[in-house]
Amino acid sequence: MRARNPDRQRGVAIISALLVVSLTAILVSGMLWRQQVQIRRIENQRLLAQAQWISRSALDWTRLILRSEADTSPTVTYLGGVWGVPIAKTKLSDFLGQIGEVRAQQGASTYLSGSIEDAQAKFNLRNLVSTPTPGVLTINVAQIQAFQRLLTMLGVNGSLAKTVALQMRAGLARSATRFQTQTGNNPATASGANNESTTLAAIAQGGGTGGGNFTDDPGLKDADSNAPVAPLQMITVDSLLDVPGFSAEAVAKLRPFVTVLPTTTAVNMNTAPAEVIAALVPGMNLSQAQALVARRETVFFHDVGNVQLALTGAGVKTVSIDPNEMDVTTKYFVIHGRVEHERAQLERTTLVYRDPTTHTTRIVYTRDAL
Repeated sequence: MRARNPDRQRGVAIISALLVVSLTAILVSGMLWRQQVQIRRIENQRLLAQAQWISRSALDWTRLILRSEADTSPTVTYLGGVWGVPIAKTKLSDFLGQIGEVRAQQGASTYLSGSIEDAQAKFNLRNLVSTPTPGVLTINVAQIQAFQRLLTMLGVNGSLAKTVALQMRAGLARSATRFQTQTGNNPATASGANNESTTLAAIAQGGGTGGGNFTDDPGLKDADSNAPVAPLQMITVDSLLDVPGFSAEAVAKLRPFVTVLPTTTAVNMNTAPAEVIAALVPGMNLSQAQALVARRETVFFHDVGNVQLALTGAGVKTVSIDPNEMDVTTKYFVIHGRVEHERAQLERTTLVYRDPTTHTTRIVYTRDAL
């Protein structure tokens, strides 16, 4: 019987011990790594939650500015107001320095920036559909013609205005806002739904910019059946991508001049760009609108009468201003805010409604940038 080699046994034992130690080290390092990832995830969630609360506080502060501005100038909204001054990237400690040194130190690694945009400075696609009586949705022909002029001015097919109007009406057919009634008498919609098709046909035959054949059903029915298919309700300018004929390039051109608000609104002539003004006023070209905007930078419009005088001074023939289409004050504002809180970054867009009577504000929606 051959004797066992003690050196060989010791070598096997050492190798086995090294394997056990290596395996243990791998398992422990994996557990520590997973624990570190979980701790980092919890920290990120905490920082993001703190950034959201900071954003809410900044939003409340902005709403206070809008209310204070309305208390000071209740009948006019212009670009020279406090609300129109953007906030550059600023440390939160600069805002909290007067509260206490401890809180100022806590805000040293947090930065705020943002701006307030007049939502009624743009063309509201919701204006393409009127509600003369509760539950009745009619096409606003005058607004379609204005939208046609805007599309043509921006190099987009003007005939798409009618398609957008029909898409907007179809999306609103099952929404709660279809019960909103119009505050004034709009001659373009006072004739009701019966006269609507006749007027639209006149536009199709040459009264509008688009021309061409016109149908009241721009692909809104199911191809397999006759049951109507309600499209998604338009909530942003990007919703135009769902309308046949619009490309991403066309939507990018329209984004600075077009918006979608929950209700019909008038365009604020104190803040609207020249392109929107030229599209809204019949017979006005872009150079005349630019001259009006240049004059507006010197003295803003105090009322609709000032707007009428400015249009006459810009060389526009006498036009009757509909208060439902043009005004000098604003109810809807878009607030753009950015918060950088250590590793967390939050970009948030909020639509705020300011009541013209009480000047109180409420949040319509809040969207975070992806």
